[in-house]
Amino acid sequence: MYEIFEQLLSKHHVTPYKVAKATGVTTTTLTNWKQGKYTPKQDKLQKIADYFGVTLDYLMTGKEEPKEKSPELTARDEKDITKTLNKVMEQFENNENGPLYYDGEEIDETSRILIRNAFEYIIRETKKENKVKYNPNKNKTEK
Repeated sequence: MYEIFEQLLSKHHVTPYKVAKATGVTTTTLTNWKQGKYTPKQDKLQKIADYFGVTLDYLMTGKEEPKEKSPELTARDEKDITKTLNKVMEQFENNENGPLYYDGEEIDETSRILIRNAFEYIIRETKKENKVKYNPNKNKTEK
């Protein structure tokens, strides 16, 4: 099992010390695991698996592809999303002949909220995709 841990260390270019710092699992625990003295408890293994973005099953058996970490949105990203969303909705709502009217009837508030939610989802997902596309190494090695 420790071999899989070492493969993940290599793949993500991190040291056991860095993993220990980030997860709260002591380096002594990792050393004992390496020496075969014992396997860390499940809660500690889960922290390690979460750190690498893999399942506990993958960490223990090596069977199952590791899942890619989803890029995290920063406070600045959230601010950009809100700004873009507000701008899109303002343009959308100010166009009388636009899609907020159906058969000459104005779309109700519930439909406006659904449209806003759809736009927000699209903007968020695009932001995440762009983080991976334009900065892939950062999003694969950092949490």
